[in-house]
Amino acid sequence: MTDSRPVLTMTGISKSFPGVRALHNVDFRLFPGEVHALMGENGAGKSTLIKVLTGVYGIDDGIITLGGEQVAFSGPMQAAAAGVSTVYQEVNLCPNLSVAENIFIGREPRRFGAVRWGEVRRRARQLLARLDLDIDVTAPVASYSLAVQQMIAIARAIDVQARVLILDEPTSSLDAGEVEQLFRIMRQLRDEGIAILFVTHFLDQVYGIADRITVLRNGTLVGEHPTAELPQLALVEKMIGKELDVLERIEEHPRRELAALEGGTPFVEVSDLSRKGAVAPFSLTIHAGEVVGLAGLLGSGRTEVARLLFGADRADRGQVAVGGKPTGLRTPVQAIDRGIGFCSENRRAEGIIADLSVRENMILAMQAARGWLRPIPRRRQDELVDKYIKALSIRPANPDVPVRNLSGGNQQKVLLARWLITEPRLLILDEPTRGIDIGAKAEIQKLVVQLSDGGMAVLFISAELEEVLRLSHKIAVMRDRELVAQLTNDDAVDADRVMQTIASGSQREEANQ
Repeated sequence: MTDSRPVLTMTGISKSFPGVRALHNVDFRLFPGEVHALMGENGAGKSTLIKVLTGVYGIDDGIITLGGEQVAFSGPMQAAAAGVSTVYQEVNLCPNLSVAENIFIGREPRRFGAVRWGEVRRRARQLLARLDLDIDVTAPVASYSLAVQQMIAIARAIDVQARVLILDEPTSSLDAGEVEQLFRIMRQLRDEGIAILFVTHFLDQVYGIADRITVLRNGTLVGEHPTAELPQLALVEKMIGKELDVLERIEEHPRRELAALEGGTPFVEVSDLSRKGAVAPFSLTIHAGEVVGLAGLLGSGRTEVARLLFGADRADRGQVAVGGKPTGLRTPVQAIDRGIGFCSENRRAEGIIADLSVRENMILAMQAARGWLRPIPRRRQDELVDKYIKALSIRPANPDVPVRNLSGGNQQKVLLARWLITEPRLLILDEPTRGIDIGAKAEIQKLVVQLSDGGMAVLFISAELEEVLRLSHKIAVMRDRELVAQLTNDDAVDADRVMQTIASGSQREEANQ
């Protein structure tokens, strides 16, 4: 740290929502020239603390001081003007505007009142070059993946002359190379004296970049520690408030022989399915009780495959059979009718309905399948919702709370419950543990195993290769929007072998289909 005085102090911060006490008497300090990790499980209050600081929420009690002066921002724009710049977990860009327009929105260089668009584009390219990102800055943001959008949001944030840079789960959509690019920029900014508040669920990243750690649990402060003085195991214990034995890594899935699973008719059988510009023709079979992991780098086509199987996108060619019967799967309604559920990685745009309650969000898919003229009886709603709130440890355990008041990880659990309520025969999970704390991640992984053991087929997509290996019977490997190999997940398959397959794009591994 370059200064012994904090640039930011938050003292006695409290914040409540209807039915939820999000923060209670929390203290926090941030020094110039440091990376400070804010840690805690989903629902611990991390995002609420950030939104209180930046004026998204008003505080019920407490004092915020920036540069020695007490502040109370009316919103993120006022906070940014004072030198507090934020990149939120859910990318908040304008999808219809260009990359350059998003980076400089509200701060466009002008001459005689007219925007200097050439200068906007030139400076946008320079900023993105700092992140080693070479893209068309005139293209709409919506044309790029979530990972690229995240980098664009970071570029916008670092262009502001910030004293404090807040990064809320900035790496959740980035691959290993992109994470290292981001860390290089973070170190550079730290060395320039900027104070960086870093929120992540990846423990290795915390210990790779952070100077200090503050831990929250259930909206209260657990402690502040220099990273070098807090071992990872102790950090995890502080985050969940339990002894270490409950956090042991999920046991290896007791995999059954694929021959036993493949003895009958596949539940889903795909033949030469494709969509121009999205996925090259591919074939895939998924049997009842089988977990098929979909591995590949960001942009490799994993999500595109999932959307085709759910009918969210329409295939240009190919055939799909469900339960041995050919079907078009041209719409999500058709997929749901045939026992297929899809939990999207983009919960904000394709998942939660923020203004509805937890209960209403959870029963949405089941009600849609029944038809709106046949409402689900309230007693049945209560039974289902209470069951999955307990099964998934959703916090707060109040079904009538607006889902927008939940943390990102708990919103993800609500979406997962929505599809489990429909009792699908195939559940497609696209990054179900993205942005999820270590305890919740283990719960979801164990649930996948239980669902598989109960006969449900699962298509499991994750950027964490170890997670895919841990859960899957079979791994389908994607590269450059093409399915290049299918590997039986036996003792001969490990992370190195899968990465070599991704790197080479070789089809020779398909002997294990």
